[in-house]
Amino acid sequence: MALRCLLKSPTTSSYISKICGFRMHGTKAVASVVEEHVSAMLRSEREDGEYADVDWDNLGFSLVPTDYMFATRSCKEGNFEQGCLSRYGNMELNPAAGILNYGQGLIEGMKAYRGEDGRVLMFRPELNAMRMKNGAERMCMHSPSVQQFMEGAKQTVLANKRWVPPPGKGSLYLRPLLFGSGASLGVSAASEYTFVVFGSPVQNYFKEGTAALNLYVEEVVPRAYIGGTGAVKSISNYGPVLDAMRRAKARGFSDVLYLDAETKKNIEEVSAANIFLVKGNTIVTPATNGTILRGIIRESVIEIALDLGYKVEERVVPVEEIKEAEEVFCTGTAAGIASVGSITFQNTRTEYKVGDGLVTQQLRSILVGIQTGSIQDTKHWILEID
Repeated sequence: MALRCLLKSPTTSSYISKICGFRMHGTKAVASVVEEHVSAMLRSEREDGEYADVDWDNLGFSLVPTDYMFATRSCKEGNFEQGCLSRYGNMELNPAAGILNYGQGLIEGMKAYRGEDGRVLMFRPELNAMRMKNGAERMCMHSPSVQQFMEGAKQTVLANKRWVPPPGKGSLYLRPLLFGSGASLGVSAASEYTFVVFGSPVQNYFKEGTAALNLYVEEVVPRAYIGGTGAVKSISNYGPVLDAMRRAKARGFSDVLYLDAETKKNIEEVSAANIFLVKGNTIVTPATNGTILRGIIRESVIEIALDLGYKVEERVVPVEEIKEAEEVFCTGTAAGIASVGSITFQNTRTEYKVGDGLVTQQLRSILVGIQTGSIQDTKHWILEID
């Protein structure tokens, strides 16, 4: 694959020279140098072996720096230049950048999996691309096209292929970022934006691994407000819940389940995952009404459940209903499908069924099978990276 930086302005040339690690002296010469430089590095690493030197059996969910990241930048008109790969590393920012002063930033989360046949697969990446575009509109930001987003993700996976864990050992987690890099002193949208994709090999998101989670219902701090940014993956959604998470984990809980800000009577989300209650043949989950993120795994699980004949209800879910559930599980790109063993609300602990032969395990097995290529993808959810 040709890896080129098409540089159309002195500003972009200066910027790309920083992220790619060498000086620029003209568009054609730069494109040639970048392509030859990156291609040589990739060839060298391929010759070093199929896999990076990683203890695959002891991966958690923490940053393991890989070889390369992808980056591109928009101009004032909102169009993004063709991006390029560079060595993973720090980036420079103007102190007046929109991300630093006014929180103009979005994140995404996606994974690349290695199948038993050696293929590298991604799960529904076009939905991440579209969700970022929708989030950018809400945050008054320029955004890359779906095609540009997909190209950045694919180049990042290909360049870091040796960091995709062996089958059954985890996945390569990708973190696409979009942020205001242009300077703005007054309260206003940034004039320029940067799109970056980097990756890290990971296994389980929660420290419990595959063990069931114990959640705590937070009654004071809400995750999102009506009219706010709860429905998009804004960076500003996550900082405010860190204190509630810290307090819950200090008491031995895995994570926090939040209530709606308006009435504090209805469950909404876990800190970084959607939640489902199982009651017989019915699966219930809070409706995405503007304060809840429309998770990609959430949408996929709903579709799988319907195919299996379950009734799925997306609606307001009163917190008292947690006492009626037989099973509870969380979904998210990072979390996958995680079983919940208990939820504590107002000092009352409700416990749920966990283990093999249950609805949660059935849904997880099908989802993971599709993601890793062991189950035929009849829905066209999988993108093979080659």
